[in-house]
Amino acid sequence: MYKLIAIDLDGTLLNSKGLISEENKNAIKKAQEQGIEVILASGRSKDSIKNFASEINSNKYLIAGNGALAYDIQKNKDIYDKSIKKKDVLKILEICEQNSIFYSLHTKSSILTKSLNYSPLVYHSENLSKPEDKKTSINVIPNLYEYVKTNNREKYLKISIQDADKSIFSNIIKKLKHIKNVDVIEVEHSTKKMLKINNEEMIMQYYYTEITRKNINKWSAIKCVSKKLGINKKYIMAIGDNINDKEMIEHAGLGAVMGNSALAAKHIGNMVVADHNSNGVAEAIEKILQ
Repeated sequence: MYKLIAIDLDGTLLNSKGLISEENKNAIKKAQEQGIEVILASGRSKDSIKNFASEINSNKYLIAGNGALAYDIQKNKDIYDKSIKKKDVLKILEICEQNSIFYSLHTKSSILTKSLNYSPLVYHSENLSKPEDKKTSINVIPNLYEYVKTNNREKYLKISIQDADKSIFSNIIKKLKHIKNVDVIEVEHSTKKMLKINNEEMIMQYYYTEITRKNINKWSAIKCVSKKLGINKKYIMAIGDNINDKEMIEHAGLGAVMGNSALAAKHIGNMVVADHNSNGVAEAIEKILQ
């Protein structure tokens, strides 16, 4: 009997419109009624994840920044914090600035960006249909490099790098890999997002990677949470769709990979389920319920 289910958000629990389907909500509720703890493990900031966690009544723990942070919701307390060191953040930003590549920073509570483009625009489009207390905090800071350089209070969970041109993107990845103390996630495909702005739907497609502190991933944070809950890894199920879910899918007792997953990720799980627009999370959970 599984005791803990860790679920990724984008491309997994959320459909292409950024919503949780009723089918997925119902399956999660069934699991919770059987005493299974459900937590969200995402690359998003803590506050953005909290909004979705409350929607599925996941009220104990969450994992943010691709595993850089584990947070106790009830105690309003971080239990695991592995942010990127400021000197490494500045090295990454210098390379991005010199090569005119788009980047955004994820802190514990918000997204910092120079403009609304790529993933910050995705979060902005989600915000348009949400009440104020459910919106993802996005701060547009035109001179973001100087902000980071002079600000000693912020902690940076991850850095997101994006570009629509594959050759430009590939070139910047090569340069970023020379920086020590950080991991650059290998993403070989582009992502496609459906946005709705001013009642008009648009599709945005771009290449991206995410940078975290060295040897930090979702599984490292899940281990911290499972220890708090007293749960052995063989009783953990992980559901994800991308390379940033690789470690948790590999090491959990049962790893489920979404049908819309990157090809590389499909070879690491125990099962492949339907895509994020076809309630793949519900399918995975139903398979383990008694």
